Amino acid sequence: MAARLTVLLPRLAALVVIWLLAAASLTFAAGSKQIAESPTQGGKAKEKPEVLVVPDVRRQAYVFAKGILQDAGFAWRVDGSVKGYAANTVVVQAPAPGTRLIDNGAPTVVLGLERSAEYPERGLPENASSYKGTPVVLLSDWRRANRAAERAGAAAETETEPAAAPAPTTTTAAPAEPPPAPATEEPPAPAPAPAPAAEQVYRKSDFVVEGAPREPADELPLPRRARLLEQRVAAAPKPTRKLVKHWLYQHTWIVTGARFGWKNGDDALRILIRVDQGLHRRFGFGARSEAVARRALAEVLRQSG
Repeated sequence: MAARLTVLLPRLAALVVIWLLAAASLTFAAGSKQIAESPTQGGKAKEKPEVLVVPDVRRQAYVFAKGILQDAGFAWRVDGSVKGYAANTVVVQAPAPGTRLIDNGAPTVVLGLERSAEYPERGLPENASSYKGTPVVLLSDWRRANRAAERAGAAAETETEPAAAPAPTTTTAAPAEPPPAPATEEPPAPAPAPAPAAEQVYRKSDFVVEGAPREPADELPLPRRARLLEQRVAAAPKPTRKLVKHWLYQHTWIVTGARFGWKNGDDALRILIRVDQGLHRRFGFGARSEAVARRALAEVLRQSG
């Protein structure tokens, strides 16, 4: 008997060691699985998006409406029979002023224009921004989609949870609990109202033109705008398409603003004439624009006198 135990003891000891190692491996694996699954159960919360508020460009001359939209981070295009000539007036816009949009690049604002009764349509119209616009995404729509995605994610997590083990039965059956009331969907939170716009401050005009918009004080003064254009044109080694488009845009702005009686428009037109002369001398174009600026200068001097 003793001899038989002597033979069996090493085998029993080996079995005990193997069992302990297996139990330790299973415990370690279960712990590793819990650690791996726990950190990001819900995923990373969505970051709050950047929001743009649509400015009001109604009753603005088209040339000024374009600048306001561009400065606010929007693209634009003209819709309707009246085309994008500088002096035409914006009468309708979509989305409406004050609408809160997701900043997804350059949301496109659609403008409807009315033909100017005072200034003829000359040259080629500019019916869209020079850069590509992005689709309009309302902040309220983004919030609704975000809430729907969160509810769908929560439902998917509930379906993947293992079913609970049934409770042991007893001789006395407990009365069935009434089913829980269906969850009611919370109404979407109303979008906060846009902050009231600060009172607009205007520069004093050199003369008054009936129906013309006043010059906002936060815009570049016309002479400053003309000098910046002069510096940019003088520094250009050749007339690229981008440079010519910038020159035409600024030229129209300055001429239109001066005709509206904006402050020191005569000084700005003199600088503009100098720019046009330089372009004609260096690159062979600009004479027609110089003639437009000279006619505008004569009109401004006549109105001011």
